[in-house]
Amino acid sequence: MSSTAGGGSTQTGPTTGPAERLGLKSGMVVQELGWDDDVDEELRASIEDTLDADMVDGEYGNVVDTVLLWWRDDDGDLVDGLVDSLTDLVGGGVIWLLTPKVGRPRSVDAADIAEAAPIAGLAQTTSATVSRDWAATRLVAPKPPA
Repeated sequence: MSSTAGGGSTQTGPTTGPAERLGLKSGMVVQELGWDDDVDEELRASIEDTLDADMVDGEYGNVVDTVLLWWRDDDGDLVDGLVDSLTDLVGGGVIWLLTPKVGRPRSVDAADIAEAAPIAGLAQTTSATVSRDWAATRLVAPKPPA
């Protein structure tokens, strides 16, 4: 017998899936950079389901609301990667830096992110758990003076 007999329910709805934890909503344009065969395809599918659209790539050529940047320790200079990810980002947009979790191959040291973000003109605001193997760090550009 179910412990919810009688009409009670236990957290079964899609209340806080990974896309929601990233602040993504239907209708947003999300650019995905750094895709490789090691990315979390389940996370990608969840994001595209939430957006009700495919993510766009670096060739998109228009402004985007959010950038998802998959980054690994051996991908090169993180500052350069972050600066490049700003190219199509709309003012007030967010970059989610997705890195392998600590202890996973090719993980990125948190100190490297903390050092690279301000050099790229970004502020690190929060982190989110988005998958078993990937961590997400939210980066934003400081608001320009009014």
